[in-house]
Amino acid sequence: MARDHGFHPVRITRIVDETPDTRTFALDAPFPYRAGQFLTFKVCGTLRSYSMSSSPDTDSELCVTVKRVPGGLVSGWLHAHLRPGDTLEATRPGGSFCLRADAAERPLVGYAGGSGITPVFSLVKSALATTPRSVSLLTAHQSSGSAIFREALNALAARHPGRLRLHDHLDDRDGLVGAEEIRALADRDADHYICGPEPFMALVESTLTAAGTPAERIFVERFTPAPFKETPADAVPAPSEETSADAVPGTVTVDLRGQRRTVPQRVGETLLQSARRAGFTPPFSCESGDCATCMARLTDGEAKMRVNNALDADEIAEGYVLTCQAEPTTAEVTVVYED
Repeated sequence: MARDHGFHPVRITRIVDETPDTRTFALDAPFPYRAGQFLTFKVCGTLRSYSMSSSPDTDSELCVTVKRVPGGLVSGWLHAHLRPGDTLEATRPGGSFCLRADAAERPLVGYAGGSGITPVFSLVKSALATTPRSVSLLTAHQSSGSAIFREALNALAARHPGRLRLHDHLDDRDGLVGAEEIRALADRDADHYICGPEPFMALVESTLTAAGTPAERIFVERFTPAPFKETPADAVPAPSEETSADAVPGTVTVDLRGQRRTVPQRVGETLLQSARRAGFTPPFSCESGDCATCMARLTDGEAKMRVNNALDADEIAEGYVLTCQAEPTTAEVTVVYED
């Protein structure tokens, strides 16, 4: 059986203003979870994933922290409308941006840009509470007023003198983060956890790699979906649209919400993209192979996933794929999204 990816009601119990544009929402959501994981919410007719800032090892409440994005549909709605007592729909926790079971003795280094501190904060709290490992944390914010969890991190460092070392970077004071700051933390024997804006993560990852950090010691959390033009649910592509040079022999058949449609395959196109081209609006969230919101089952044919940080071996054996990462490898492929 595949894991439960259904939506469940969760109630807001309290709301904390972290910065002028960032709020923490405490939830009455009796889900077991691991530090570093996230919840996917169904809000405003779409899906968004938000990391837990709480730790199951130190906090009695499950909390997610959301930064309001200018013009953001979901984050703007959450900030403007949610009140204690309100209910949202959310999946059970998911994600693999977690502490490794075999790493209890290794140092941990975190790199957090902006709201990327959210899952890293969760990891840091669990690492300090459950292991003897030393922790270094580089946080990068635009200004002092936008520094999320600053007081909580300072208090945590005071409770763990010598084990938690904080490196605070403020753009308006220090300029942009540079490679030299990252190299100063590039311990090859440590586990390195990275989350933040894409340019920040790319800089950290490339600098660590150039410094000789093994790839298996670098963990990156991305929640930046690829842009796409949504097609109306009742739209069916015209045959003339399928004669482009990137078409290849074969078809993709998509079964979603009781409807089945077939489109020709295209070079380099994922099953999720094919489903959109067929006129569907399939479920998705991160589009990075991390959250499993887009998972569906192959009932005919085969597909290869570019990235898989969400499905386990049993699920793959049952035919499940992450459609945002899966490309057909056979001429005929049928994918079924389960309700």
